[in-house]
Amino acid sequence: MFDTEDPRSKLNNQTSKTNTTQFAGTEYGKFYELAPVESDDYTKTWWHRGQNFFLAYSEASEGSMFFRKYQQDEYVILLPDKESQAIVKVGDTETISEGYSLIIVPPGESEVKVTKGGRVIRLFTTVNSDLAELPYNKSSYKNDHPNVALFQPWPNPPSGSKVRVYSLNVPKKEGRFGRIWRCSTFMVNFLEPNYGPRDPSKLSPHAHDDFEQCSLALEGEFVHHIRWPWTTDMTQWRADEHESCGSPSATVIPAQAIHTSQAINPNLNQLVDIFCPPRIDFSKQEGWVLNADEYPIPEE
Repeated sequence: MFDTEDPRSKLNNQTSKTNTTQFAGTEYGKFYELAPVESDDYTKTWWHRGQNFFLAYSEASEGSMFFRKYQQDEYVILLPDKESQAIVKVGDTETISEGYSLIIVPPGESEVKVTKGGRVIRLFTTVNSDLAELPYNKSSYKNDHPNVALFQPWPNPPSGSKVRVYSLNVPKKEGRFGRIWRCSTFMVNFLEPNYGPRDPSKLSPHAHDDFEQCSLALEGEFVHHIRWPWTTDMTQWRADEHESCGSPSATVIPAQAIHTSQAINPNLNQLVDIFCPPRIDFSKQEGWVLNADEYPIPEE
């Protein structure tokens, strides 16, 4: 259910499964309440996960280094701070990325050096099992969560694997929802910021049949309103949640749960929505995915 001014109101894929008998809970990662999983003189890193992905949120100073030696597939780096800078090295090629950018890194060995400090968010699929012990909520996924489709990568870019850098400085456009990029493993929507609280008369309760949504709060505070369907088995019913999450935090919303997020901070509120793998419905909307020409949609 979307307000008529919401670009998502044109989507026609919000269906409801009638044979579901079990539902997963929400996975809240309030990093501001937790000690970092990894830390050294340069970097502090918090880890969270969903069914198909691992998320690493780092506060990195100049000189921070991040290494991947046996990366199995493409991964994503988000540099949300305009004053930051990083160099991504793959093979003998070094790519400089200014802050306020999204970077796609190819599989294999890579190295990231932070040359101007700031926040660094990295996204990996669970194909990279060497990272499985790092997230706070790893025990929640000892068994697959119900209703979530298993990860299947999207097609590789026809022009080949390489480091790709995209500026987040994209003007708002009427009819487009947020600022969306995708690769073979992830879709990232760097949403338009809210300055002040969201209008409570224009929320957007909806559900996703077979995939989770990760909402990463970078600035401000949000209330995640979540409701689960009722089934014939009352023992599977869950109470509604209205969870307040400051920043930084990562909330993984389960498949089939009705949800909407409400910005409540009086100043800047910035949310990033993450999907693994990419969403087909968003990808089919003309002009929504800003790098659609580089990454094909799977054959149906």
